[in-house]
Amino acid sequence: MTRGRTTLGTLAATAAVGVGAAAWGTLVERRRFGIRWETVPVLPPGSRDVVVLHLSDIHMAPWQADKQQWLRDLSLVEPDFVVNTGDNLGHETANAAVEYALEPLRGIPGAFVYGSNDFYGPSPRNPLKYFGGPSRLHAKARPVDLDVERQTAFFESLGWLDLNDKAHAIEVRGSRFELFGTSDAHRDWDRLDLLPTNVDEMRSEVPWSEDEDGPAPVAIGVTHAPYRRVLDAFVRQGADVVFAGHTHGGQVAVPGVGALVTNCDLPRQYASGLHRWQERTHWAWLEVSAGLGTSIYAPVRFACRPEAVVVTFTARAG
Repeated sequence: MTRGRTTLGTLAATAAVGVGAAAWGTLVERRRFGIRWETVPVLPPGSRDVVVLHLSDIHMAPWQADKQQWLRDLSLVEPDFVVNTGDNLGHETANAAVEYALEPLRGIPGAFVYGSNDFYGPSPRNPLKYFGGPSRLHAKARPVDLDVERQTAFFESLGWLDLNDKAHAIEVRGSRFELFGTSDAHRDWDRLDLLPTNVDEMRSEVPWSEDEDGPAPVAIGVTHAPYRRVLDAFVRQGADVVFAGHTHGGQVAVPGVGALVTNCDLPRQYASGLHRWQERTHWAWLEVSAGLGTSIYAPVRFACRPEAVVVTFTARAG
């Protein structure tokens, strides 16, 4: 009898912990937006700092007023440049909410790439399937088309550059940046075959192409889903820094263990944060954001709070 009572007590305690964790993840932690601050010594010696605001995986729904206001307040960071790595829309009527949230960043230069959730709305699915491997768009599914054209027009009106399988150059606070990106590798939309040509053409057309006395440019790769083939290709093109999102930092993590999945082929230890990514004898700084949102059909985060990232580029020593 005593053993039976002990077993029932253990099961009850375990159930209570599970219910508490689920309640925390759905009601509290997914709305505990925070800023992660990083410093990357990547600029030429003597350069002024450049503050980069990295936004990713907003997954906005029109009723998420707290997220919208928190995003608006990020303008107080006073960034010099904005990088948006996609999955901004989380509902078919979310364009106005995204526009309201990001309007205070108007006039600040930036760049963006898209994830599949900028094109297609979320659909109900079993979240446990994520633990079986990267998610896929089911052939029988009929996803809701999102207004990505409207979103693109809005981002470009803010002054942001489209890097979906494109390359651009820009000068910010006296530093020169070569920017190149890909479309969403999670849906195999990335055109890595175009990357070398895009980069070569960009480098041949930059205003400073014949200015040998100016500062050396910093190369930045931008992608939504950090698949290894993309990261390797960016490093081979000379990337100094790579920005990515998509992973949600695992969305559910185990304290002391970390993320259980990345929803791509990126190793779990790179699920979020600032790392070095090595490709043969070269490497780049890899910044992976845990993102700010979740699918409306899986509204939970545990031990992985939503985040925006502020990366300060500083001058290299010597």
